[in-house]
Amino acid sequence: MLYKRLLKYMVALSLVGILVIVGINCYIKEIGKKHQLNPSDSYSAQTAIVLGAYVSPEGVLCDMLKDRVETAVELYQLGKVKKLLMTGDHGQVLYDEVNHMRRYAEKLGVPTEDIFMDHAGFNTYDSMYRGRDVFLVNSAIVVTQGFHLARAVYIARSMGIDAKGIPADKHIYRGAEYNEAREVLARNKDFINVHMIKPQPKFLGPTICISGDGRQTHDEY
Repeated sequence: MLYKRLLKYMVALSLVGILVIVGINCYIKEIGKKHQLNPSDSYSAQTAIVLGAYVSPEGVLCDMLKDRVETAVELYQLGKVKKLLMTGDHGQVLYDEVNHMRRYAEKLGVPTEDIFMDHAGFNTYDSMYRGRDVFLVNSAIVVTQGFHLARAVYIARSMGIDAKGIPADKHIYRGAEYNEAREVLARNKDFINVHMIKPQPKFLGPTICISGDGRQTHDEY
């Protein structure tokens, strides 16, 4: 009898947990959808926030990251943003996402002084937190793939940044199903981070205003 009662409680708790996870996931996706831009929209912002991704040891950007940088450069060339904030992992001398992102944007014609680098954007939460508190970003167009966009925009807006998002889906990417599944848990984790735990990033540091000269962030080591 006791076993059956415990089993009922466990099933009920599991169902509640599933409903919470699904509910948070749907809520964040809906917010992201509401603030997603089309290329033809007239919205403009201080900067594009370009989220990092894998770079090979030879310095080759993965397809996702290459598409993010290209999309951000298009926004810059259309006059929709004045600066590009490349945010990613440069926590080790031998692994550097942001300088390779910068070099690719320069190759595509963006002046070096208009490219800022956030060397400690180790995850989406840290990137948005540092965008607000280190780079003093007030308005931004977040650039990443569609599966990731809702969470990134949600975090930014929850932190007080007037953020919109534009998807950088120029290819069909390997592992799409895995990325979608992973995002369900990532959205729930960052919902808790934003509204409950509110952790600080691993690094903060002095402020570097996004309206200035990006060359002050060009540290390759």
